[in-house]
Order: sequence, then structure tokens, then C-alpha cells
Amino acid sequence: MRLQRTLKTAVEFSGIGLHSGERIDARVLPAPPGTGVEFIRTDLSDAPPIPAHIAYRSPKERRTRLQRGSAQVDTVEHLLAACSGLQVDNLVVELSGQEMPGMDGSSLPFVELLQRAGFAEQRSPARVFRLDEPIYVREGDATLVALPSDEPSLTLQYVASFNEPGVSGGSITCRVDAESFVRDIAPARTFCLASEVEALQAAGLGKGATRENTVVLGDPEATMRVADEPVRHKLLDLLGDLHLLGAELHAHVIATRSGHALNAELVRRLQDRMQKLETGGFITRESGLDISEVMKMLPHRYPFLLIDRVLEIDGYSRAVAIKNVSINEPFFVGHFPDAPIMPGVLQLEAMAQLAGVLILRKMENTGKLAALWAIDKVKLRGRVVPGDQLRLEVETTRMKGEIAQVRGTASVAGKTVSEAVLTFTMIDA
Repeated sequence: MRLQRTLKTAVEFSGIGLHSGERIDARVLPAPPGTGVEFIRTDLSDAPPIPAHIAYRSPKERRTRLQRGSAQVDTVEHLLAACSGLQVDNLVVELSGQEMPGMDGSSLPFVELLQRAGFAEQRSPARVFRLDEPIYVREGDATLVALPSDEPSLTLQYVASFNEPGVSGGSITCRVDAESFVRDIAPARTFCLASEVEALQAAGLGKGATRENTVVLGDPEATMRVADEPVRHKLLDLLGDLHLLGAELHAHVIATRSGHALNAELVRRLQDRMQKLETGGFITRESGLDISEVMKMLPHRYPFLLIDRVLEIDGYSRAVAIKNVSINEPFFVGHFPDAPIMPGVLQLEAMAQLAGVLILRKMENTGKLAALWAIDKVKLRGRVVPGDQLRLEVETTRMKGEIAQVRGTASVAGKTVSEAVLTFTMIDA
């Protein structure tokens, strides 16, 4: 299993958004293990980091948009494809506006920027999901099939068909590694059909498109940078969207006429499968924390430690953990012993403990305790009984100074049983 990677130094660049036509300044910085790729809008005050994760994808035509609260970032797929192709796991991307600079319409400028910064290995294993069963999604004549692979790698195959007179489709298969990505996928620029140009302009799209950064299929003056450039760009977009899984995928993915929306649906199905295996005990997240590591971070001990394992941590923004509920829990002795039910307040306490793990990861909180200050918007939706596995998930909604706020949910077998908004204040230990 490979180790996570980030950059050695920060890199800065500027460019025009392909759709907005606005000039954007960008800065890409190294990030700690487990951060993933996070986007920060520097033009918005108190804007939270937006993780490159399927949970934050927002529907938008002809691009991949991420949204958290009112903060949005557009056209992130080309940078994310470069991160996947070069195996760069952890980055913070600061943007002065809503859309990533389009550069030359491909991933190649991002590859060159990341290579210029250099790569640094980190001491945490990379997240890897090896698909164990076929997953299939379809919308109209567009399909995506993800198949298990005997190889510890990702293979992408795209079959294209374009509704433009005189423009043929094609099929390309590529096993993704750094060398093949840079050679076969990264240089391919974005494209549109000649018959679409007027409609796209009328819809306010493509304001930053030029003949240099966009291939117009059906335009006799259009020239290809590489053979089958539009098909290769479809592979590029697919790879960028697969990055939203939050894990390196080992599988064989076959796409036919798919776009961003169907790509996202496949990622959701993959996420569901990964979560099912994870909570069923079939996957151990090497990047999580076992009970001994949890106890190093929290002061709680038996019988009040209510986390068995942290499965996933995304920087300071999100964490997932499990609590295996046993008939031997001490609270069952007195809480409805003839019909044991886990108290709702203890479900909230388990969320709070997971939130403490997440918040205490910040360097400035070292040596402090996360004291629960307020609980709001509490909803208890279902029973938790012996034999259940409680899945806990917390997401940071605010972290400023000594105050942190998270939204927490608890679920059993995919059904939400409790949720709340928890506010903490940091105090000296």
C-alpha cells in the first residue's frame, strides 16, 4: 500500500474561467495527511473549506461543481484528474473567485504546476477501495459499468458517439498510472459541438472559451492536439469525477456516452458499496484511528468511551466512526433492562466524542479539551438496540477561534436514528 502524498512547496497561478470568463487567482498549498483536496474561496469572508468529495457535489451542467453552504467552486474536474493521475492526495486550493482557471482546457498545465512544486510522501497510508462486485448505472443511452479488476490499479475505457454531422466517435482504453496519464489523458482539451455553440453562448456558458482551450467538433478550422482528443478528454473528466470517491479506486470502468451527472451517480454507488463493506467489517480504513489511538486523543474511558473505531477523517471537516452496541453495555442494566434501548443522550455523546477527535486534530488545539457548549436541532428518529452497529458522522460547519460547531448524525443500517448540531468551546486541559 502506497503512502499519501502532498506537495513540497506551494504554487500560484492565474487564469480565465472557461464558463465565467472571469480572471481568477489560485494558490495550491501542501496539506496534512487525511485532508484530501479542499477548496477555499478567499473572496468570501468566513467561507468554510469545500472538500472534493461526492457529498459536496452540486448539480451543474457541463462541469463539476462543489458546494458547501453558500460557497461554490466550479470546473474542478481538470485539477482533480491531475491529482488522481499523479497520486497527489492532500492539497488546499485557494481561489479568488468561483471557477477554477481553465488554463488551456486540459489537465496538462496542472500537471506541470504540481510537478514543479515537487511531491512529498507522508506517513499515512493512502485510502484505497478495491471494488468487489460489478456496479452499473444508466441514463438513456449513456451507461457506466465498474467491474472488479485482478490488477491493483484503475483502468478506464470510454466509448464515444457524437451527434454532429461528419464527426465520428471512438473508443480508448487506458490503465491509469502517472506515465500513461501524462502521455495519453492530461493533454486532451475540453470540447463542444459546432451545433451547440449558439445555445451555449445564449445560456451564458463558455465565456472564457477560445480556439486554443476548446476544440469545436464539426468546425473545419479545429485542429486536434492528440489523436481522438475529445474521447481522451472524456477519460480526463471521468477520472476527475472519480476523485470525489475519496479513495483510490482499483477497478475497470467502462463508460459509454456518459457525462458529469452519470459519473457522479456512479461515484455515489461506489461510495455506498464502500460504506457497506466498511460498516460490515470487511474494510479497515488504514487512514482511520483504532481504539488505542482514539484514547490518546480523548480523556474518556470505560464505561463512558462510546467510540470503537474512527473509520475516516477528512482534514478538520468530516469524520466517520462506529460504535458496536452490545447487550453488555452498562447502561442497559438500568435503562429498560427488559427491552434494552440505547439512550438518545448517549448517541449524542458518541457524536460529541467523535467531534472532539476531529477538532483536536488542529495544531492550535493541542493540549486542550473540546467542551460541549450547546446542543441544538436534536432529532431522535429510531431505536438503537443490542446487536446494532451505530455509524457516527460529524461535519464541521464552523471553526473560528475557540469556538467550533459541527453537524452530527447517527445511523443504523443506513437509516438515520439521531441528529443534532453541537457547539464546542476549547478549554485548557
